[in-house]
Amino acid sequence: MKLISAILVVFIYVADTSGQIDSLKQRNDSLQGKTFLLQKVKRDGVTLPEVEIKEVTVVAHPRFAKKSDYRKYERLVYNLKKVYPYAILVRTRLNQVNEAMKDIKTEKERKDYMRSVEKDVFAAYEGDMREMTITQGRLLIKLIDRETQNTSYTLIKDYRGKFAAVFWQGIARIFGTNLKEEYDPYGDDALIEAIILEIDAGRL
Repeated sequence: MKLISAILVVFIYVADTSGQIDSLKQRNDSLQGKTFLLQKVKRDGVTLPEVEIKEVTVVAHPRFAKKSDYRKYERLVYNLKKVYPYAILVRTRLNQVNEAMKDIKTEKERKDYMRSVEKDVFAAYEGDMREMTITQGRLLIKLIDRETQNTSYTLIKDYRGKFAAVFWQGIARIFGTNLKEEYDPYGDDALIEAIILEIDAGRL
């Protein structure tokens, strides 16, 4: 069964330009090469150079007692690699939409702008969304919450109104999906978080 419009609606707010998905498959905010930024820090009356070292996350390599568990893990990695770039895209384009909305003065202009975004999104992503499985759709909903700190339900409610949010939540529930689902990196989604960190580090 294919995931339908319940997930596509999330993208009403995040129009894209061609080729952006490929460029978002890996994120790297590090300085290029071996460049270090020295800062002067005064400690106990002495000024010393200091380099800010980024936080390092240590992730244990998963072990599996059964081959079936390993196959489930491989499938999860595959699905995350497929939907993660879209979650990053939602975060990026949502920020751009919010910036654009600051300059819109009237409600009519706001609605016209959102309609144009919606038209672009349907043209660019309807095919991709219909190719997603329900499992991939559920993962995407979780990752959208991870990247934007807002559930898909909240995004729809804030940008399209409560009626639209309730409507699409009802559609999502029919297909076993919940737009209100939150991301829990320290609980149920700990394995997903570990995989995402590996993807970000370029090891998966």
